[in-house]
Amino acid sequence: MTCPVALYTATNAAGDVHFNLINPKTNNRIKMITTDPDTGPVNRSDLVKGFEVEKGKYILVTDEEIRSVKLESTKTIDIDRFVPASEIDRIYWDHPYYLAPDGKLAQEAFAVIREAMRHSGQIALGRVVLSTRERILALEPRDKGILAYSLRTQDEIRKPDEIFGSISDIKPDPSMIDIAEKIIEQKKGPFDPSLFVDRYEESLKKLIADKQKGQKPVAAEEPEDTNVVDLMARLKASLAEPGAKDSAAGKALKGKSPEKAKAQPRRKAS
Repeated sequence: MTCPVALYTATNAAGDVHFNLINPKTNNRIKMITTDPDTGPVNRSDLVKGFEVEKGKYILVTDEEIRSVKLESTKTIDIDRFVPASEIDRIYWDHPYYLAPDGKLAQEAFAVIREAMRHSGQIALGRVVLSTRERILALEPRDKGILAYSLRTQDEIRKPDEIFGSISDIKPDPSMIDIAEKIIEQKKGPFDPSLFVDRYEESLKKLIADKQKGQKPVAAEEPEDTNVVDLMARLKASLAEPGAKDSAAGKALKGKSPEKAKAQPRRKAS
């Protein structure tokens, strides 16, 4: 079964704030000049690409040689197999795309493929050549369309032991885990993407807008020193002291000023 489709990027990077290097004396944008450390400036048209095989040693490759191994864009997504979504490790998921039927004649075939995937609970894995690179796509139903994710290859994934290998095998105290679980329970809630805003990005946009209007930018206020006590560390210390008379909550208040300590409401120890 074939179906004409159109592929669209699912994310929008147009809102990102990007800066150019400007000479403040002339307000001209700076141009980068390709330079050889021995001979000085060189023309880009005279340069070739090189792959570093060891420090300071390169295999030179011409544009013609690169073009000879390029894959032509097929504009066709060939479905290889269907797999359960749970079998795809999230580390492989890369860039999201929207897939929609291309034209009225594609509507019915597109709907058949989409609903068959929805009912089976399977994700389609396919291949497509985009910009001379072969990509693996994972397709899953999303509303009236299909969500397509490009997948990273196995060679792109670093081995976890490279990072996690040095982590200690120490077993945490079960009582501390119980306390942490209670904290998680208190912070639990539904996922609301509108709550996650890049505050630095928003501040940059406001800074630029204020300067564009001729207004003097206002610096962000410094966060207040709330004298936060590491309750988990104090609890762990109290658990390590056999026969300790002070409660964990009492220990957590130590080190504060008398006024702040009195202001704390009494709570039952959990």
